[in-house]
Amino acid sequence: MSLKDKVIEALKKVYDPEIPVNVYDLGLVYDLEVSDSEVKIKMTLTAPGCPLGSYLPSLIEEVVKQETGAKSVDVELVWDPPWSPLRVTEEGRKRLKEIYGVDVIEEWLKRARETRQQ
Repeated sequence: MSLKDKVIEALKKVYDPEIPVNVYDLGLVYDLEVSDSEVKIKMTLTAPGCPLGSYLPSLIEEVVKQETGAKSVDVELVWDPPWSPLRVTEEGRKRLKEIYGVDVIEEWLKRARETRQQ
C-alpha cells in the first residue's frame, strides 16, 4: 500500500464529531500531497464558525502520523471554495442515508432548486 493510500485510510478514521461520517468521505479534504515521508493536506470544515476549527486539523495530523509513520504532516485549513454537500463521496452518501433514512444530498439539492425557483 502506498503512503497516499495509507493517509486516505487514516483520514477515514477521523470523524466530524457533529456528523457521523469520516472527514474523507464527508469531502472535507480538498488536496492531498505526499512525497517521501511528508504529507500535506488542505482541508475545510462544513462551516466557517465550526467550534472545532483548531481541533480537527490537529487531530488529523496526529492520526495520520500514527497510522502512516510519516515524518511530517502539515494540515492547512482553507475556506475557498466553501464546503457543500456535493463534496460528499459516494461512500459518505450511503452512510448518511443509512443514518438518516433519506438521501441527504438529494434533499439538499431539492431544497436548493426550490429556493432558486422562488
